[in-house]
Amino acid sequence: MQKFVHHICIQTNRYEESLQFYRDVLGFELINESPNFHGRHYNSWLRLGGFCIELQTGKIGETLRGVDRDTEGIVHLCLWVDDLDREVENIKQCGCELILKNNQEIYKVENGRLCKLIAPEGTIIELRDNQGI
Repeated sequence: MQKFVHHICIQTNRYEESLQFYRDVLGFELINESPNFHGRHYNSWLRLGGFCIELQTGKIGETLRGVDRDTEGIVHLCLWVDDLDREVENIKQCGCELILKNNQEIYKVENGRLCKLIAPEGTIIELRDNQGI
């Protein structure tokens, strides 16, 4: 039996900003957008390669609480990129801020380099490659 990760679901109070971020900044393709979905303003599907994000608003009239980095569970979403330097330049041109570590945008970790940024709804996004510094 074959198994693979199909998607994660991200809820947001800032749907339009999050949709633009995942589509225009990170390169996901919007494959389905369903308005008025089971009591939500939107439930949409975005795809990058074989991985999907189900992006949805909270239920109508509901305000979602923000993400706390000290919460149990999924801490960040990591995307593997071919050219981290180019991706960082593209992200900065889109007006997104990177999370600095030791005052660096890109820093070395075991087996590669990475950078992090925060999506409009608060999800921490890690971009990683395997080039040495």
